[in-house]
Amino acid sequence: MKILSGTSNLNLSKDISKSLKLKLVNTNIKRFADGEIYIEINENIRGNSVFVIQSTSNPANDNLMELLLIIDALKRSSAKNITAVIPYFGYARQDRKVVPRTSISAKVVANLLTNAGASRILTVDLHAGQIQGFFDMPVDNLFTTPLFARYIKKKLKKKNLICVSPDVGGVQRTRGLATKIAADLAIIDKRRPAPGKSRVMNIIGDVKGKTCIIVDDIIDSGGTIVNAVAALKKSGAEDVYVFTTHGVLSGEAVKKIQSSKIKKLVITDSIDNSKKIKNHSKIEVLSISNLMAEAIKRISNSTSVSDLFN
Repeated sequence: MKILSGTSNLNLSKDISKSLKLKLVNTNIKRFADGEIYIEINENIRGNSVFVIQSTSNPANDNLMELLLIIDALKRSSAKNITAVIPYFGYARQDRKVVPRTSISAKVVANLLTNAGASRILTVDLHAGQIQGFFDMPVDNLFTTPLFARYIKKKLKKKNLICVSPDVGGVQRTRGLATKIAADLAIIDKRRPAPGKSRVMNIIGDVKGKTCIIVDDIIDSGGTIVNAVAALKKSGAEDVYVFTTHGVLSGEAVKKIQSSKIKKLVITDSIDNSKKIKNHSKIEVLSISNLMAEAIKRISNSTSVSDLFN
């Protein structure tokens, strides 16, 4: 087994390799003056099982292309099998046609990874679970619910808790966390007048005097979450904590969060936000390195990955 890292999240890759007590494969990844990506693998990987760690976060297209070229280089170097470890799977929000004449980008990305030569996918909290069906290969979708549950039990154990789904589509994820921490469930009924914009219509459930825990997979511009928190506070919530797996944090998201009524935003390091969130007290990062390292070890040893969540 060998671990190779792309450039999108080198810190996470180093933590995973450290947990596995392995060194990262020696590679040379650079860009030509016109932006073309050059990949060179500087050690023998013939006959090895190789795990390539690369989030397709901003710049999404560059990081995706880099991942495809790394997979191609490994395939041409006679790797036994190639697992694309994608902590944050970009384009996952475009998983179906919601209006006519639009692309299903998640399927396009699945085809690209397959044709490049990947033999397995390992990812974390896919935006839509059905994306697994876009691949004709094994897909392991890890969940951060146990990680969040441990944090809540340790830091918020004396609070009057209620888990809040930011929309109807996130109820299953929110119910999973609520079950683990023995909390009630509430749902925010919202409408999206345009992409990236939302308007809270109703709150289903009693949040008055309670500590609300909003659970979501992605926080992008931050507008949706900030509106949801304001609505919960207006309905009498005492404090609102937000737990989100992937901190995309585009544009002015960090400033919005810092000036909002959010008590604490907890994200993971599936995307490297170390520069963005520096000196911002409301945002805390939990590492998924041990979770991913254990999953990689189990895949390599052909043992159960799903047992991680039992």
